[in-house]
Amino acid sequence: MPQAYPIDEHKKLPLNNTLLDVRIRGTNEQNPVALFLHGGPGVCDRQFVLKDQAPLTDVCTIVCLDQRGSGRSYTAAQAKLPMDMETVTEDARLVIDYLRERFKKDKVIVVGHSYGSYLGVLLASKYPEKIAAYVGIGQVANGAENERISYEFVWNEAQRRGDKKAIRELTRIGEPKNGLYASLDDLTVQRNLMTKYGGAAHGHKESIITSIALPVLCSPEYGISGLIPYAKGAYYNLRALWKEVIACDFSESVLKLDVPVYLTIGRHDSNTPPEISKGWFDALEAPKKEWFWFENSAHSPIREEAARWNEVFRKEVLGAK
Repeated sequence: MPQAYPIDEHKKLPLNNTLLDVRIRGTNEQNPVALFLHGGPGVCDRQFVLKDQAPLTDVCTIVCLDQRGSGRSYTAAQAKLPMDMETVTEDARLVIDYLRERFKKDKVIVVGHSYGSYLGVLLASKYPEKIAAYVGIGQVANGAENERISYEFVWNEAQRRGDKKAIRELTRIGEPKNGLYASLDDLTVQRNLMTKYGGAAHGHKESIITSIALPVLCSPEYGISGLIPYAKGAYYNLRALWKEVIACDFSESVLKLDVPVYLTIGRHDSNTPPEISKGWFDALEAPKKEWFWFENSAHSPIREEAARWNEVFRKEVLGAK
């Protein structure tokens, strides 16, 4: 039988001229509240967060937001509308305000994974008075450099393995120019190979099907009926936001955050290579900052080393036992 939670809510919030779908789970309304921002853009991950980080609910209320036009927030009408990072950031700000009021909190914790870490830093920079701490996973810091190093990883792996098909595909799409490929299809080619070579999950040969589609299909959060909207939402978000994401360079735009910063980083991440975020982190000014290596992880230590990530969050971020 599934575990029963005293706080177990599914909300459609009418905010900023759209409906934002949030999932809330916890055991005590007095606990701190943590808002999890998924990656992508548009690749929702509540199916993992609610499962892998369920032990945190004794000390924290977990909130998963499917961002505008993604996952359970997707609608065909929304997908016809333009979208930019200013709008998405405002969406998240309004969700934070909803949570502050709902749980009577001055501040909430923001946890950002991959693209969500880009959004998380924007929020922490713009609204520090609303944010108790920022926690990054697979931290984005410089979009163009990120893509250059990620392509280089895949190319070197293809050469090392003698993967002739991959070499042909990588030669065809070419290196990204200023972080951008000629098309989103070309970006998908690189990401599929990066995932296949273990740059997304350390020591695991995966594909987009096994790493994203099947977990969505098998999750009670989405299921069969949610798979097609999930896929459409991911493409809509990627198409609308990717150029802005790739233009990111926090070493120029965000040199100071007025909130505690905790980065939880997989040693083997070739999706968001840690050497980029480490340089930004080292130069960042913050009231408190901590860097945590996860030696057996790549892009998603919150999944790959779920128990240790739970421990770090519990002890270091929350100060709980």
